Amino acid sequence: MTPAPKDETDPHRKPRLGALLAAIALAAGPLTITGCGAADTADAPPLTTTAAPPTVMAAEPVPPHVATLLPGMPPPLSPTDVYAANRTLSPAVADHRPLVYVPNSRSNSVTVIDQATFAVVDTFSAGGLEPQHVVPSYDMQTLYVTNDLPIGGGSLLPIDPRTGAPGAPFPVRDPYNMYYTPDGRFALVVAEADKSLDFYDPRSWEKLHSMPVPDCAGVDHMDFTADGRFALASCEFMGRMLVFDVAQRTVLKLIDLPGGRSGMPQDVKLSPDGHTFFIADMMADGIYTVDAASFEYTGHIPTGKGTHGLYITRDSKQMLVTNRDEGSISVWDFAEQRIVHKWQIPGGGSPDMGNISADGRVFWVSGRYHGEVYAIDIVNWNLLARIPVGGSGPHGLTVWPQPGRYSTGHTGVMR
Repeated sequence: MTPAPKDETDPHRKPRLGALLAAIALAAGPLTITGCGAADTADAPPLTTTAAPPTVMAAEPVPPHVATLLPGMPPPLSPTDVYAANRTLSPAVADHRPLVYVPNSRSNSVTVIDQATFAVVDTFSAGGLEPQHVVPSYDMQTLYVTNDLPIGGGSLLPIDPRTGAPGAPFPVRDPYNMYYTPDGRFALVVAEADKSLDFYDPRSWEKLHSMPVPDCAGVDHMDFTADGRFALASCEFMGRMLVFDVAQRTVLKLIDLPGGRSGMPQDVKLSPDGHTFFIADMMADGIYTVDAASFEYTGHIPTGKGTHGLYITRDSKQMLVTNRDEGSISVWDFAEQRIVHKWQIPGGGSPDMGNISADGRVFWVSGRYHGEVYAIDIVNWNLLARIPVGGSGPHGLTVWPQPGRYSTGHTGVMR
């Protein structure tokens, strides 16, 4: 494979279930959600299918661990869908502008796109060097641009989602990526260069705890179990995964993936039923699966060259998989347990990271090597717009607002 331009590949950078259903429902009325998969529309292009991989969905109807939630975490709205809240916009985001925020890692800027017109409406300084992701806060009231250079430094740039305007940057050490613990207690800064996961007070931004992860070079993406008590994080430069206890802030396990040190695990996403973690791996050209109860490796699913990002559709039925090195998007169907569709960006591209619009119709994704953003209709599967961003290395863009009760961070992972 041709080496990628300098980016995250550079090692120098970088209660019983019945009780749970008493969760507080959002006051806002439901969105009109359209189908998100190729099979949802009669005139969609023919599906490109592959042979079914080994079964990855557990037989039990109840997700592992949910008998004991992380204290303070909002209970899941459904015993079978951790993303059940992601079909309703909270009143807390009612006055937020529908925009797309694109961090341009190699030109230290942020491009802002209007979702309705596909027009670039603003470009401003990221407030630091090498902006990597735009991360919604746990309470959904602030967006943060994570600037992780210089090594040993770094900063966050807050953005007001009501206006789309940036505030003043402030120092936070090495924030390559950022998440929030599901109880909202900590902002979890992924300090990739430091090989550390750092727990901050999300209001004062005082660092309260550091969890060194010396055996996880290139610590990068993560997701949480259904109960919020554990997390699985990718070790990008070592071809392995790391499991840690969220409350105790201790490493529990390292999982060596079949590709070994030649692998490059990226995005991590929990299945809607809470049983399986999916892991994109750029060098394995597909997704690995890990059991969310035992944290054991369970299989590999080929998707395409340079597999990078994972995005659950609004109805929780499918998952979009970006294949950056071949300019394609694969669609995994959770019920059928197989790839049911593969779509190539017309004219080529390098789909990296992004998110799905609130109504579930449009997938916005950065073109990492092409200086552009793609708006893709995922009902009819056609390219709506190819938008030059005027910057270099567009990376972890955020589509805002997003449905859900709270954000666990990254580019808008909501629950």
